[in-house]
Amino acid sequence: MTHITDAPGAPHATILGIGSYRPSRVIPNSEVVEAIDSSDEWIQQRSGIKQRRWATPEETVTLMSVESSRIAMERAGVEPEQIDAVIVATVSHMFQTPAVATMIAHELGTNRPAAFDISAACAGFCHGVALASDMIRGGSSKHVLVIGVERLSDLTDVGDRGTAFIFADGAGAAVVGPSDEPGIGPVVWGSDGEQFDLIRQKEDWRDVLQQERPVMPHLVMQGNPVFRWASYEMAKIAQATLDRSGITVDDLDVFVPHQANMRIIDAMARAMKLPPHVKIARDIAEQGNTSAASIPLALDRMVEEGEAKSGDTALLIAFGAGLAYAAQVVKVP
Repeated sequence: MTHITDAPGAPHATILGIGSYRPSRVIPNSEVVEAIDSSDEWIQQRSGIKQRRWATPEETVTLMSVESSRIAMERAGVEPEQIDAVIVATVSHMFQTPAVATMIAHELGTNRPAAFDISAACAGFCHGVALASDMIRGGSSKHVLVIGVERLSDLTDVGDRGTAFIFADGAGAAVVGPSDEPGIGPVVWGSDGEQFDLIRQKEDWRDVLQQERPVMPHLVMQGNPVFRWASYEMAKIAQATLDRSGITVDDLDVFVPHQANMRIIDAMARAMKLPPHVKIARDIAEQGNTSAASIPLALDRMVEEGEAKSGDTALLIAFGAGLAYAAQVVKVP
């Protein structure tokens, strides 16, 4: 019998460095209220959002990804040629093919790594971290660049009262590498396809192109059912993640949920009975909901502002269109 040699993997994986890019355009609530017949007070009560970032035409998915990745690699002490794989989580790269990851890898000066996109909406970054951890422990890669990036302003109907004030743009990146100690816990992930229609692109591209005056498809969301599902289901997923990681809420230092809505974040924290010492990411107030980019953006802000310290234990958890979800416990780089 012929024996196939297996690639030796690292005993564990960890996040070595993170970086972020926030677009230059700051859009306060006052700029979006007129089109949806609303008010700053109503938006803050419904979502906790005070302002959001929207990209300029020059701030492309590629540019934001490259800039955040350079910061992450510098902080990780990893050179471009050391990157073995690039995983990009996004729903707003407007080409069906090729993957934007290949262009980003080239722009960064990497040495022809594996490069691919994943589409798991707001849960995409957590999916990417899970894949990177498995790739490193499995021996197929040593350093994996994981990027969450969105230009949701391209897919936002500014006249839609349910979504116009929510979605935003930005990018966050993490370099995942080998470690002698566990730095990324087991992922708890899954999907609930029965809720497929709760968050989705409204129109099929083919239907759009048949219109007399085609316009970009938009994202639509059924806010109340999403709130109920997330508030109930995500606390159970969070507990399952802690159980699989062998820790309790008392062992957490940082809680970084997807920045979907401040009310959902608060509801999850109450349901989980988070202790007062656990710092909670609330980046949505200043950034808006950036889908796949929201968790790295939020974690990076916490590090920069001193709320999260290197070595802290953090729970990352996200849900999004599908409905897809993923969560893992990580050590803050």
